[in-house]
Amino acid sequence: MKNIGQMMKQAQKLQAKMAEMQEQLGNTEIDGAAGGGMVQVTVTGKGEVRKIRIDPSLVDPNDVEVLEDLLVAAFNDAKAKVEAHISEHMSEVTGGMKLPPGLQFPM
Repeated sequence: MKNIGQMMKQAQKLQAKMAEMQEQLGNTEIDGAAGGGMVQVTVTGKGEVRKIRIDPSLVDPNDVEVLEDLLVAAFNDAKAKVEAHISEHMSEVTGGMKLPPGLQFPM
């Protein structure tokens, strides 16, 4: 029975660390870019878009599709960086222990 008590304490510590990490992710900002940095998107660690910066030279009313594609690419770049950031910090929180398949940290 002693092992179960220890496991419960460890689970509570892990839960507290994960809650702390989730709060930190809301305050973390990560930039993604496309078009050689001409389009930049800033997202939080939770995936919320905070800022979008567009180089004025890209604004062409006759070619909106290029700008749309670059916005999507910049957001996807930022999202990939957020996922890598989360993975890195989850490894620290769990001591390198992998989460079971299908169980992911909420973004």
